[in-house]
Amino acid sequence: MTTQVKPIPDGYHTLTPYLVVQDAARALEFYKNAFAASELSRLNTPDGNIAHAEFKIGDSIFMLADENPHCTDHSPKTLGGTPVKLFLYVADVDAVLTAAIKAGATQTMPPTNQFWGDRMGALSDPFGHQWLIAKHIEDVDPSEMPSRMAAFFAAQAASGKSE
Repeated sequence: MTTQVKPIPDGYHTLTPYLVVQDAARALEFYKNAFAASELSRLNTPDGNIAHAEFKIGDSIFMLADENPHCTDHSPKTLGGTPVKLFLYVADVDAVLTAAIKAGATQTMPPTNQFWGDRMGALSDPFGHQWLIAKHIEDVDPSEMPSRMAAFFAAQAASGKSE
């Protein structure tokens, strides 16, 4: 008799980010200090690099590895940046941003209340990944979203003209 295997293992979500970095061991320590991540597993290569590691932030599992050009795994630092941002909901945006900056991140946007109902700030981690840190603070009716967005862009344009 065979046992039915779940297509998505317990504890995982349908989409799981997989980060490639230079110095994955240091990255794991950064994510522990910045975002209270907990390490779930780690597989090291014979030379001491991390071939695969898993960690958890809140209820989400992330995967992580050292860059490996032989497998086309390149870090944002090697590529000169990343077009991908990681969006992290937290209970206290300001506290998490402060902890991440203390752990070595660089703030790229101060925490601000956004028109869509989140308080959000942004940072770049020491490994080149971009993070948006947010807390939902208001349920915005979908019918209000276009006018709020228009007002946001109008204010942006006005501030650009005055600079």
